[in-house]
Amino acid sequence: MVRKGQAQTVKAVRRAEVRLPELVAWEGGELEPDGDYDGLEFADLDLAGQDGVGARFMDCAVRRCALDEAGLAKARFLDAVLEGVRGVGTDLSGASFRDVELVEARLGGVQLHGAVLERVVVRGGKIDYLNLRTARLKDVVFEECVLVEPDFGGAVLERVEFRGCALRGADFTGVRMADVDLRGASELDIARGVDALAGAVISPAQLFDLAPALAAQMGVRVVG
Repeated sequence: MVRKGQAQTVKAVRRAEVRLPELVAWEGGELEPDGDYDGLEFADLDLAGQDGVGARFMDCAVRRCALDEAGLAKARFLDAVLEGVRGVGTDLSGASFRDVELVEARLGGVQLHGAVLERVVVRGGKIDYLNLRTARLKDVVFEECVLVEPDFGGAVLERVEFRGCALRGADFTGVRMADVDLRGASELDIARGVDALAGAVISPAQLFDLAPALAAQMGVRVVG
């Protein structure tokens, strides 16, 4: 509770600042498990179904590539840009992202459970059924994007901001939050886990919208 005279503050997100070097076009065929990719640009490629489990992408750009069913579990993206990628069922479980920009993505059912995201910006685009269960998010911004039924179950969110982002049918069950700013969300629809919002900041208007779910969670009946 904020005492009289105290200002309610939220620690600011440390935004990713990606500055890519001059890149070389990737011409190596298919991805390889535990592959090491440095200073490369993957552009307009069909990477669907390819196996890049455990691969490392450093100072790389992935632009307008198809990632349907791509196997990228435990991959590492460091100082990277993923722009205009698309796909269904991309497996990024246990992957790590540090200083990454994900721009205008069109993804469905992407698996990021157990992933670690640090200094990541997700800007624009639409992601359906995003699985972030038990993931760790620190200094992450969701900006001007649409997230349909994202699952944050059991995840840890620290310094996460939703700015102009539509959250539809979100699941926050068992989430642990610290300095999570939901005030800028253009839509805030929480299907489950409204009781796990401790550590988050919402606006008065959002509180009004969430009142029925909060009352139901407390077992309160509202009768006119």
